[in-house]
Amino acid sequence: MNNTISLYPRLLEPRVIEAMADTPVVFVAGPRQAGKTTLVLRMAEPGIRYLTLDDELTLLAAKEDPVGMIRSLDRAVIDEIQRAPELLLAIKKTVDEDRRPGRFLLTGSANLMILPTVADSLAGRMETLTLLPLSQCEMRHSTVNWLDSVFTGEFPQVSTPVIGEELIEVVLAGGYPEAVSRPTVRRRTAWS
Repeated sequence: MNNTISLYPRLLEPRVIEAMADTPVVFVAGPRQAGKTTLVLRMAEPGIRYLTLDDELTLLAAKEDPVGMIRSLDRAVIDEIQRAPELLLAIKKTVDEDRRPGRFLLTGSANLMILPTVADSLAGRMETLTLLPLSQCEMRHSTVNWLDSVFTGEFPQVSTPVIGEELIEVVLAGGYPEAVSRPTVRRRTAWS
């Protein structure tokens, strides 16, 4: 993994921490390559088990014995949960037995709530937060989220305006961490 990618502070991180403090299951949703895995790995506390369902053996175990897999976990990060939705009913069962907050931190690029069994089973047990590609304030290491400020009626001052050719380059670079970390327009275009 490119070390540059993990250097961007994500504005969603405090919200994930807040949700983990009072909710048993937190689901970080978002498009592929937006930085979900990087975010949850950076946030994972020591002793929290990390499982990725991109690993074929882990996926097979999850599909073959979802209850056994979840029962063996006290607290866990499960990456790409949409690949084994069977785990969600097992998570519901274990969370109903032990409602401690922060037990499961899930990631996925699919909307779990459209699955009929999930919408009912995790109601009141799971908070969903969406991680989008990098915003300009994240890329510039700013704590001021311009859009959030505008929606609350505040208009933040821009310290260094981006205009002209520089603005065009910023817009064309986009916000996907891997693409943004590439040094040239040609290399960023090759990523997509």
